[in-house]
Amino acid sequence: MLRFLEMLGIFTKNQIITLINFTKLFLDTLFWIFIAPFTRRRYLKRESIFYQMVFMGLRSIIIVFFVTFFTGFVLAMQAAYQLKQVGAVVYVASLVAVSLARELGPVLTALVVAGRVGAAITAEIGSMSVTEQLEALDTMAINPTRFLVVPRLIALFFMLPCLTIIGDFVGMFGGYLIGVLNLKINSAHYIHVTLKFLSLKDIYTGLSKSFVFAIIIAMVGCYQGLNTKGGAQGVGKATTLSVVTSFILIILADAVLTAIYYFSNI
Repeated sequence: MLRFLEMLGIFTKNQIITLINFTKLFLDTLFWIFIAPFTRRRYLKRESIFYQMVFMGLRSIIIVFFVTFFTGFVLAMQAAYQLKQVGAVVYVASLVAVSLARELGPVLTALVVAGRVGAAITAEIGSMSVTEQLEALDTMAINPTRFLVVPRLIALFFMLPCLTIIGDFVGMFGGYLIGVLNLKINSAHYIHVTLKFLSLKDIYTGLSKSFVFAIIIAMVGCYQGLNTKGGAQGVGKATTLSVVTSFILIILADAVLTAIYYFSNI
């Protein structure tokens, strides 16, 4: 299989090995989440998951708030500039709401979390790797995937959609302020137009993306951290690579999911 992929010329040998190792880590993580609890193997403590949920979720609210608020703010101003020319300023409400729910909310929130949480995951686990703490876990018969990866994946899988919902509402509120205070649209009418054009489909398609983005951020961050080498300099390189890789994969995943929803009329 390795030779076949290398003969295709799409990936180099090192990239193929990285992809295989990443897949193994992901499958091992799924084992510890879905299969290990039903066996008599030692499982993880709930406290570690809750700690990660607080770090990844609650402590990310402020930065998500500012990013999505000003995104909705700017989006409303830019849309109003064009819609004024055709006398349809009131549709700023629907444009902001749908754009945030389907696309901008999930993607911007994921990028913010990838920059903050993904970097922290890689730096923390990478520091453990270069200081031989991972070997110490093996010596104590503690599986690194169970102890380090699983809590972070579970926590982010639940917290990123929550942050996305908050980001959607905050961004819509930013657009609302522009619509009511600057464009002089009646407050009740603005809300009516928003609810009229914002469907349940817009909301669940955006939230479904956030679950995929959460898996990408957590797995990339953990993988880079577990494979960090070269001391403090290696930790810095791994952290940078983790954030860049997460950004690229988030954009690619968003494009693929959007195409699936578009061509399947979901």
